[in-house]
Amino acid sequence: MKTSLLDYHLPPGRIAERSARPRDSSRLMLLNRQTGRIEHRVFRDIADYLRRGDVLVMNDTKVFRARLYGQTERGRVEIFLLHPTRGRVWSVLARPGKKLARGRAIVFSRSLRGIVRAKNSDGTLSVIFNAPPAPVIAAANRIGEIPVPPYIKRLPRKLEEYQTVYARAVGSVAAPTAGFHFTPRLLGQIRRRGVKIVFVTLHVGLGTFQPIRAERLAEHAIHAEWGEIPTATSRVIRETKKRGGRVIAVGTTTVRALEGLLGPGSHGRSQTRLDLLREIQSRNASRARRGWVKLFITPGYRFRVVDALITNFHLPRSTLLALVSAFAGREKVLRAYRAAIRKKYRFYSFGDAMLVV
Repeated sequence: MKTSLLDYHLPPGRIAERSARPRDSSRLMLLNRQTGRIEHRVFRDIADYLRRGDVLVMNDTKVFRARLYGQTERGRVEIFLLHPTRGRVWSVLARPGKKLARGRAIVFSRSLRGIVRAKNSDGTLSVIFNAPPAPVIAAANRIGEIPVPPYIKRLPRKLEEYQTVYARAVGSVAAPTAGFHFTPRLLGQIRRRGVKIVFVTLHVGLGTFQPIRAERLAEHAIHAEWGEIPTATSRVIRETKKRGGRVIAVGTTTVRALEGLLGPGSHGRSQTRLDLLREIQSRNASRARRGWVKLFITPGYRFRVVDALITNFHLPRSTLLALVSAFAGREKVLRAYRAAIRKKYRFYSFGDAMLVV
């Protein structure tokens, strides 16, 4: 499929610079992927579309201040931490990269230093720090900047502005933004309706936000992101599927975790939907799942786990728009985006939401 088929024009002024206040006052578009029917609501109304016996699955990853500025013998550099690879070595993005040859030392603060170990073929660098990952993250949270996307011109004053209210597991360099719309009060209302809420972890990295530069989707190499599905979450999903309830994923990162660790992306052989349903419903499916997720979901993908999706409005030609198009159909999604533009919805990370059923 040509990447250009995921293109659309967004007029100036439609990119949100901050979350709605209160967060659940953002707008909500409901898209029925079978009929193409569209409804326009407010996000706090989302409980009206959830049923007793459904399970809402959320990504509880937590963002840290991943953008650092350091000094080398050739001048100042910007380092964007992606994830630790082994020991004290991290995969990072660097700017300007030409100042960072192998062996170059970088000083970030009195207590934090690094040395470039390698320049990698995917455009990243491998940097070894003078501390293990946890102290590096702690230092980054003291001296670093909040890693908002480049289209956001206003830097949040507090890191909490770029977190979900349920963020717990530190490790992301970008937020799972579909979760921004939930408040503690709304989550309580959803639980009282008999909807279970469970969590997975997918640490958002380059695989989520890297743009597609290839002319065809099949030529794009997606980067792996670390994910984990706890035993309790696996058990609830298994029970929900057995009872005929819906698995509703909050965000594309949650979809990738579920499909990558429970669906066909977690198996070495091809499986039918019936095979996967049997696997999900088996006692074996109740154990924890963890590992690197490198699943690139594009139109034509057959979903085995997710039944409904809550998501934001995404950039053109992005892996996120490819995933939503795979779930709901490209033409229906682009038609919904055109309707959102006409209705002056807010787009991207801090923008409004869509529920696809």
